[in-house]
Formats: sequence, C-alpha cells, structure tokens
Amino acid sequence: MLKAERSNGVIVCSFELTNKLNSINSDAVKKEAGGHFEVPGTRLIMDLGNISFIDSSGFGALLSLMRRARTNSGILRICNVTPGVMKVFRLLQLDKVFEIYGSREECLESFS
Repeated sequence: MLKAERSNGVIVCSFELTNKLNSINSDAVKKEAGGHFEVPGTRLIMDLGNISFIDSSGFGALLSLMRRARTNSGILRICNVTPGVMKVFRLLQLDKVFEIYGSREECLESFS
C-alpha cells in the first residue's frame, strides 16, 4: 500500500493503489510507516499527493505516527496535501500540529 523511497537519508512514503486513508487501511499505514521509526532519529515524509479522502481513523493514524516519531527522536513531515484534504486539516487545526509542505522537493529541502 505504501511505497517507501530514500532520498538523502529521508524516507518518503507515498500511497499506491488507493486514494483514501480511512478505517479500512489506517492500521496498515500505522504499522507499515510506523515500523520505520523503530530506528531512532528516522526522518520520514508522508506524501499525500494521491490521497483525496481522509476520515477520522486516517487522521488518527497520522497522529499516531507523529507520537511514534517523537518517542524515538524522529521527525514526521507531510507534503502534497490536496486542497480538499487540506480543508479538513485546517478545520481540525491539524495544520498547526503537523509540518506540511506544498511539494515533496520543498519538504526534502526542509531537512537540510
């Protein structure tokens, strides 16, 4: 479900074969992406470019990943949030909780 790539020591996870982050796949996302944070100091980007819908379980998964990152001295950042999904981030005020970047390149540069 997630495609993980490395770029300059940063793991970039993007979604394949789905355009939703919801109760159906949120546990799998937490397990798959969260496994990267077993290594202390992991820097990870969640690229939400293909995601057009997130429900409460999906946001819960992202918050869980953020806690896991912080617990292991890691960093989680988000990029490529579609306009519709960004409206929900803002409505829930999660745009103040997560570091969100417009593009993958901008997000990668933020680690420099």
